[in-house]
Amino acid sequence: MTRFPVARPLVLLLCLVLAACAKDPAPATSQPSLTVSVATPTQQDLPRRITASGSVAAWEQVSLGVELSGQRVSQVLVEVGDVVTLGQPLLRLDDRSLAMELRQAEAALAQANATLAVASANARRGERLKREQLIADSEADQLISGELGAQAQRQTAQAQLENARLRLGFTTLASPHAGVISQRNVQPGQVVSAGTELLSLIRDGRLEWRAELPESELIQLAPGAKARLVGPDGAPVEGTVRVVSPALDAQSRTGTVYVDLPAPGALRAGTYAQGDLVLGAKPARTLPDQAIVERDGYRYVFVLGEGDVVEQRRVTLGARQESLVEVTDGVQADERVVVEGAGFLSDGDRVRVVAATAE
Repeated sequence: MTRFPVARPLVLLLCLVLAACAKDPAPATSQPSLTVSVATPTQQDLPRRITASGSVAAWEQVSLGVELSGQRVSQVLVEVGDVVTLGQPLLRLDDRSLAMELRQAEAALAQANATLAVASANARRGERLKREQLIADSEADQLISGELGAQAQRQTAQAQLENARLRLGFTTLASPHAGVISQRNVQPGQVVSAGTELLSLIRDGRLEWRAELPESELIQLAPGAKARLVGPDGAPVEGTVRVVSPALDAQSRTGTVYVDLPAPGALRAGTYAQGDLVLGAKPARTLPDQAIVERDGYRYVFVLGEGDVVEQRRVTLGARQESLVEVTDGVQADERVVVEGAGFLSDGDRVRVVAATAE
């Protein structure tokens, strides 16, 4: 008894299953992975800048002291941070001994004046007697020369009086300039010496930024160029290049640029600050900085291609201005670049383009 007819339906079923598995699967529909906005590069002028760093210092730091030695300080009239005017008293010394010297000099001058008056009278009498030949010529000459000696003594007494007045004036230290007191190294009761720094003054309250630049950048600057710093409070501080150093440091091959800061804001002398020196404007191809993606230490953009598929492309950047960045290489002027949503894309993604969101 044969069983082949029973196995035939099983073989037929197996063939049908294999045929079904051999058919190609239906192609999946490719759907956009992200909604993005795009923009084309724009051509506009951007300022050329040199970024530098340096310290903020006083435009002119004036060291103040007294011209007398061995005198005791009686009053200190200012504190650090005080704004002073030209000629304002800053410090006073004990002037009692010098006032006594002045009175002595005044008395010596009065005595010299009296001596001169007597000598002048004798000289006139000697001249008269000599004309009348009533005395010898030698005696008359002696009377006349006495007046000359008395005049010299009076001049000496006058000079000593003026010196005493000058020394008495030195007991008050007056400000040689308007400005701001930056240091105080003296206390009342202290005995001071001539030439010792007692106070320090920032002349006119002016500060400047001293930026160090290499030779290749230093030669691009000239007085009058604009500078922009950022204060410790985040506020911008504007300045103007006053002087460009005519020489370079032999070791570091750098030079100094001196930038006036008419309104330094929160900056103080001794602050270390970073800023930009503006060289002028240049035409540039720009994109919103939102379009730039940083990955693996490089900068990329996503360029929209056919079928709304994006291509990741490496770019080279240049100057920046607020929310715009210069693209010097990697993008053509007529290409559309993803702006919003660029940070979430990968090379080859398909996207759906919508209008940019208004800021």
